[in-house]
Amino acid sequence: MTALIRDEHEADISAIHALTELAFSKAPHASGTEQDIVNALRRSEALTISLVAEVDNTVVGHVAVSPVTISNSSTDSAVDAWYGLGPISVLPDHQRKGIGSNLMNAAINRLNELNANGCVLLGDPNYYTRFGFKPLPQLVLPDVPPEYFQTLLLKGQLPSGAVSYHPAFSI
Repeated sequence: MTALIRDEHEADISAIHALTELAFSKAPHASGTEQDIVNALRRSEALTISLVAEVDNTVVGHVAVSPVTISNSSTDSAVDAWYGLGPISVLPDHQRKGIGSNLMNAAINRLNELNANGCVLLGDPNYYTRFGFKPLPQLVLPDVPPEYFQTLLLKGQLPSGAVSYHPAFSI
């Protein structure tokens, strides 16, 4: 299935909310607030990358990327160029058709265009390792099993410390 991957438009916001809610409605480790996190990131102007997947003029997928902070690391400015990917969502009837992979690849390409140093995410290692993500002991997300917190180094040196997502993730 071919999906057009593009930046979100204001007219997409309600569709993004609905598809994110649906995509996570039966996910085993979902908080039920994923759609609210995306909205809070947008309101806080912390949604660095917001891409949608569109099929037949219908938004069927979305990926959000926002800045993260890393504590106990050097004060090198390179630490500022780290991002967290997620939530990423695809409507249930469009899953397993390559749309999530297209969104992931587009988000990683956009991070490279932004000259990002790296990206972290919380998710299934069996899925995200195909994009180069892997658990690394230098970066941790407190209170999360380390195998689910994964890192993709895009350039530079890997910092070390505890990662914190934007406060919108506390909703």
